[in-house]
Amino acid sequence: MKKVNIIKESKDFETIIHKGKFIRNKYYILYYLRNDNNKYYRFGISVGKKISNKAVIRNKLKRRLKTIIDNHKNFYQNNQDYIIIMKKACANLKYQEIQKELVSLIESKVK
Repeated sequence: MKKVNIIKESKDFETIIHKGKFIRNKYYILYYLRNDNNKYYRFGISVGKKISNKAVIRNKLKRRLKTIIDNHKNFYQNNQDYIIIMKKACANLKYQEIQKELVSLIESKVK
């Protein structure tokens, strides 16, 4: 994932969560909001300590989500910001299951 497509600032997270719309399933909450920059879509990923108190595991899950996002670029609108919050139920899933659930959630948002 390119640096242009990453949301890191907490004020951006707060704005998207408080002003944006959301959809959720058993494993994720996806917040989305239209941004001012028409060229890029941006993603923020949050994996809390409830999933694991070890940073190594949380970072591994974040890397997996970034890979899934990169592999499915055709689903995203260029003027949208997205925040993905991973729930505790997702901690024991395999990569294919994580991918299937995230892609189905994003597809449901696009429809």
